[in-house]
Amino acid sequence: MTTWLIILAVSIVTFLLRASFLVFADPHRFPHRFRQALTFVPPAVLAAIVAPGLLLRDGVLDVSASNERFVAGLVAIVATIFARNATAAIAAGMSTLWLLQWLGV
Repeated sequence: MTTWLIILAVSIVTFLLRASFLVFADPHRFPHRFRQALTFVPPAVLAAIVAPGLLLRDGVLDVSASNERFVAGLVAIVATIFARNATAAIAAGMSTLWLLQWLGV
């Protein structure tokens, strides 16, 4: 029961901290550079979530052609550059991953 109370307390504190930033802060009073820097937060967070899945194999850095996820990620990046479409990147990357896994490379 104590564990659940701690989880609840931490959740409430986290929520209140985030809510206070949204409720009490005026976003138009932030410096222009700060607001500009905030636009890079979502891509940075997404990269931090995705990169370990692509680059690590069994906890070890593996950036070779034998790492199917790394190769599929490269294909997805190339598809994104050419198509400028997230759906095309997902389709190309997942197709490549599935094909490499099916071939057993």
